[in-house]
Amino acid sequence: MLHRHAVMHTVQSLQTGAVSTSYWIERKCKRFFGHSCQSNPALQLVSTSQPAEVCCPSMSTELELPFLPDTQLTEVMRLRVQSLQQRGQKRQEGERLLGPNEAVYRLDFSKQTLQFSHWTVRLAQPGHLTITATSQLWTPDLTNLMTRQLLEPAGIFWRAPGDARDAPIQCIEADAYEFGERIAELATVRKVMYFLFGFAEGCSPETVDCSITFIVDG
Repeated sequence: MLHRHAVMHTVQSLQTGAVSTSYWIERKCKRFFGHSCQSNPALQLVSTSQPAEVCCPSMSTELELPFLPDTQLTEVMRLRVQSLQQRGQKRQEGERLLGPNEAVYRLDFSKQTLQFSHWTVRLAQPGHLTITATSQLWTPDLTNLMTRQLLEPAGIFWRAPGDARDAPIQCIEADAYEFGERIAELATVRKVMYFLFGFAEGCSPETVDCSITFIVDG
């Protein structure tokens, strides 16, 4: 009874915590009760309103970073496509060209020791957003983007027609969490990271607002 009371007290006090804390709770619950305490902790990752509250030690703080459009780099990649078309040339083997419904976005890291917390994605209307990250090997001012320099998994988010305006944005939850962790890992060696935003099914840059929140220790 003592163990059961201790675990239930911990669940009640931490159930609004970060995803990593949720997983800790899951392990404790399964150990003592033989089943899960939460139906699906990954649902915290995406919201259409304010970011989910994160319970963390007082020495830790939240850092929310917005994805910003890189109009200059987007234009450079579009010109690359136009140049190939005008000359009747084929792309370099393995090269990743920018699609007509894609744009380049960037994430600037003011801190570099980060722990992924959650996504905040807002879609003003039904549509489909795919976010693909590039690796640290890509130097946009020197080389063309290659397929091997794209990271997996991608973040896939969407709002279906008929969804209520305040309904949570849907996503592939496991991929969204893993994607956030990969970004946090790369932040340790990069101060800026580039992403391809793919817009489909009614989604556009004007209808998207996206940020990612990390926990900063210290």
